[in-house]
Amino acid sequence: MDTDNWLEDTRTSYDTVADSYAAQLREALDERPYLRAALALLADLVRSAGGGPVADVGCGPGHVTAHLHELGLDAFGIDLSPAMIDLARRDHPRLRFEVGSMTELDLPDASVAAVLAFWSLIHVPDDEIPAVLGHFRRALRPGGTLLVGFHAGDDESSLKTQGYGGHPMRVHVHRRRPDRMAAWLRDAGFAVEAQLLIDPGERVPGAILFARSPGGSARVT
Repeated sequence: MDTDNWLEDTRTSYDTVADSYAAQLREALDERPYLRAALALLADLVRSAGGGPVADVGCGPGHVTAHLHELGLDAFGIDLSPAMIDLARRDHPRLRFEVGSMTELDLPDASVAAVLAFWSLIHVPDDEIPAVLGHFRRALRPGGTLLVGFHAGDDESSLKTQGYGGHPMRVHVHRRRPDRMAAWLRDAGFAVEAQLLIDPGERVPGAILFARSPGGSARVT
């Protein structure tokens, strides 16, 4: 599968569907209790470790970033799509949002208490995942928490050519086994601490992994 232009294709696709995507996803957390529970646990882990900034990497229109803020976190968002960032800034003017790429994450070393990658790794090719996780580890403080959510599957990939109201897109969607994602995390130096499979009977289940950067503990006390 040709993914050479995946970064530009992803940016253009989400610029194209930004308004429709935001309209469809704005209230999505209301219907996903297990996702809300995972985000609440992330908030507990950050608070128990002394607090600090939380980077929502691949934030889209900012609805999850805003939810983290409502949970009391100092959350900010980063997204590849300028159109998504424009919507996030419009809908959540008190929060910070920046255009950026997880492949060249512009965050200082050891500057954040947690990183959230909520279904934002699904378009990243396999050979780019280790470098992206390396950026996450670099940006995290010792003992910081990484929460990764993704489509679970038998390491399958497909090309999505339209979506969110029928708008044209060109993004490769990767479905990955949780054990493979966990192995990547361990190879990047993380300690994997929890794993959750969501809707295992559905065509495309979701998976969530909690991991900790080396040098401390992010467990709730």
